[in-house]
Amino acid sequence: MKKIIPVLIAIVLIIVVAGVGFGAKLIEKYSYSKERADLAEYFGIEGSDDVPIILQDERVEEHARLWDGVCYFDFATVHKYFNDRFFEDTRENVLIYTLPDAIVTSVIGSQTVAVGGSESSREYVIARYEGDMLYVAVDFVKEYTNFSYALYTEPNHMQVYTEWNERQVATITDNTQVRYQGGIKSDILTDVSEGDKVVVLEEMETWTKVKTEDAFIGYVENKRLSEKETETPTPVTDYTEPVYTSNTRDHKINLAWHSVASIGGNDTLSEMMAGTKGINVISPTWFALYDNDGNFTNLASADYVERAHNMGLEVWGLIDNFTNEGVDTYEVLAGLSTRSHLISGLIDTAVAYDLDGINIDFENISLDAGEPFVEFIRELSIQCRKNGIVLSIDNYVPMGYNDHYNRKEQGIVADYVIVMGYDEHYKGSDTAGSVASIDFVENGISNTVAQVPANKVINAIPFYTRIWETKGTTVDSQAVGMEMAQQYIKDHNITTAWDEKTCQNYGEYQSGDSHYEVWLEDEDSIRVKLNIMNKYGIGGVAEWKLGFEVDSIWDVIEEYVNQP
Repeated sequence: MKKIIPVLIAIVLIIVVAGVGFGAKLIEKYSYSKERADLAEYFGIEGSDDVPIILQDERVEEHARLWDGVCYFDFATVHKYFNDRFFEDTRENVLIYTLPDAIVTSVIGSQTVAVGGSESSREYVIARYEGDMLYVAVDFVKEYTNFSYALYTEPNHMQVYTEWNERQVATITDNTQVRYQGGIKSDILTDVSEGDKVVVLEEMETWTKVKTEDAFIGYVENKRLSEKETETPTPVTDYTEPVYTSNTRDHKINLAWHSVASIGGNDTLSEMMAGTKGINVISPTWFALYDNDGNFTNLASADYVERAHNMGLEVWGLIDNFTNEGVDTYEVLAGLSTRSHLISGLIDTAVAYDLDGINIDFENISLDAGEPFVEFIRELSIQCRKNGIVLSIDNYVPMGYNDHYNRKEQGIVADYVIVMGYDEHYKGSDTAGSVASIDFVENGISNTVAQVPANKVINAIPFYTRIWETKGTTVDSQAVGMEMAQQYIKDHNITTAWDEKTCQNYGEYQSGDSHYEVWLEDEDSIRVKLNIMNKYGIGGVAEWKLGFEVDSIWDVIEEYVNQP
């Protein structure tokens, strides 16, 4: 017996040790980790002034900065998420924001802002450079933008809302932790207390992805949540969206461009209008940028305007950026001073000659000139609005590569956005083709009305046809008016037939090594285009150009204009 007792004790001790080890493993397996996540790593904080952004319910790649207790967005972030109406004028070191009736300016690096000439100060630097990067104070952006934010500093991060949609929330039932992932061994992000509210982002079997009131996004056990309900957050109440009034007309526009190349060209108005029907706007090509200082050449005639008004026509003077050589559109539009000089000149001229509108025909705008061009339109619209002058902008058919024309913004600040529904194929094209096939025209209209109110959209139709010659690999063409195109068909005994793909009458013939083709613009092709325009309920039609048409085309156009 004495020998057995030690053995039994040893066995018991082994069992106890094994039980303790097994229990420890059980405790380790089922106990909650107390390890805390590295929050700087979790948020991606890159320095003491770095502020990660939680936009709605997601952390975005862009970060804000914190200087002297003031939070700043970089300029690209302002444009991407908040408000692309802010303009960085690098020429004159000015931050600009354009309202419907005034220009807001602040010299970069200052605390002063001027609104229509009236100055005030902020308690912080409004905009500042760090290296080449422009930063704008969040509070200043907020003065002109509909969003809310909350800044947290332990650690640095901010919650931003630009939308206030319905969301599901839940109440925390016991003091617990929000963890990096769904599992008791996952690191702790933050603590939450009984009664705290969290936003429910994704519910799983035993864990739920939530966002805390101070914008930590992680996981909480389902058993710690109760009283799930749907709520609508309170939107911002300290912001009012600016109202842009328009000089749009309550009838369809029928605008004809009158090509005037010299003062003597003004005398052709009566001749050009003879035989026309239904025109209510004449747009003479009077103005052209002359130099990089914002000056322009002027062929305007008070007598012309008086005669046009007596005919019942509005006069919208056109200015282009391509008639005079050596003009750099970017140079003209990039600086506040040159933009202001150009705008003052246009408005003073319009008032002096009693013009009803201004038509902007700036073409081949480079990518870097896109934002200055749109800012020019914004600033010009202020003065047009004050003086009751219609502002219309000519645009190529939307094709992706010209998105920098920003038709959406044009549709807000200007009165009419004109789609130049032609030049699908042009002199210099690699292949022969239609000037304005029906699919090309409809795509231009549909893509524009997707961004611009339909009543502000005008589609321009061509009164010209291109006669194409293909010789080997060489392609060339000449543009001719409707009458000359018909004469060409007759002179060369070309048989034409209706082409369903382009909705045009097409003809071709061979002469020696040359192959000639023509897609006619005539009553048939124009009627189909006008039917498409009526389908989209747009604001009217424009024609390039007077003198290229046959009189019979006006019956077709007048029918469209008179349709309700």
